[in-house]
This record gives sequence, C-alpha cells and structure tokens, in this order.
Amino acid sequence: MERYLTPSEVAEIFGMSRSGVIKWIREGKIKAIEVNGRWRIPYSEVERLISGKGRVKQVAIYSRVSSNTQNDLERQLNTLKEWVKKTFGEVSVIEIKDIGSGLKEDRRGLKKLIELAKRRQIDVVVVAYKDRLTRFGFEYLVELFKAYGVNIIIAFQDEPKDYMQELAEDFVEIVKSLASRIYGHKYEKVVKCVEDVEKDS
Repeated sequence: MERYLTPSEVAEIFGMSRSGVIKWIREGKIKAIEVNGRWRIPYSEVERLISGKGRVKQVAIYSRVSSNTQNDLERQLNTLKEWVKKTFGEVSVIEIKDIGSGLKEDRRGLKKLIELAKRRQIDVVVVAYKDRLTRFGFEYLVELFKAYGVNIIIAFQDEPKDYMQELAEDFVEIVKSLASRIYGHKYEKVVKCVEDVEKDS
C-alpha cells in the first residue's frame, strides 16, 4: 500500500524548507495529489528523486541506540541496509554505529561521520529517524553536512514503539546535567526524584 507524506515531512527528508517542496510540486518536479486542499506526496516519488541523483555512489548508514541493546542496533542497521538497496540500488555502503544518548555530542560514530564528510568520502547519510542523529540541533547538522556536499536523508517517519522510553532517559540526562550545575554535590537527590518518577511512568 502506497504511503503518503506531507510537504513538511518531505522537506525533512531532503533537508529543505516546506516552501521549497511546494515549489517542486508546482514546477512538476515531484508528483503530488491534493486531499481536502492539502498536498500529499507518494513515498515512491521521494524514492524516485533520491535514486535519480546519479552522483550518489557512497552512502553512510548511521544507526544509534541509547543503551547497549545489540539486537536493536543490528535490527536498525539491517532495516537501513535494505532501504538503501531498494532506494539507491547497488552502491557502496559504510556502516556507522553508536551506543549512547542522542544528547551527547562526542559520540565516536557521529565524529567519524563528520570526518567522512569533511574528506568528501560520502555523498549521503541515511538515518532511520531524525533523532537517531541527534536529539537537538538537527537542522545545524544538516547545514554542516551540506557545506561538504553531503545530504542527510531520513528513511522513516514513524517513530519506533520504544521512542518514549528513550525520550524519558534523555530527560533524566538533561536533569542530571542541569542539577549538577545548579546544586553541585547535592544534585543526587534531585536526580533520584526524577529517576523515580521516570520508573513509575
């Protein structure tokens, strides 16, 4: 069954503005249907545009989980490999994995990804969901990679079922960071309260 996306969702995939996608529709660059006065774009059209970019030869797949759950990491990686093969065909793929919070900026895999972009060794970065790359500041990373001629593509729009659990874990990390700055050595009590609430939710 064909899946349809909004212009905003397509804009996220290509790292562009919603108005840019609307312009594509009006110019006939991408096919869309109008439903109750709103544009809806078939996902097959997104795949056509992506695969139509003949310059794509080297794809970096980036997968991340917040805790050491190897099965989840491998499942995410395999799903992305299948998506890349279906979308781009036979291209060279670099697999990059991280275990850690999306809030951390010093992740080894993320650093490697940026280094590959700097060296012009990749054309595209594919992630399952936007928050796999980073919890905050996604747009800044899009601009950074664009400066090196690399596009970031989000393969899927629906968040996984364990999304809320990871969000809660990230919230605890934020509180830990802020509490340690505000309360110093007394921050353990604040953190414990937040962790207890997170466990009960």
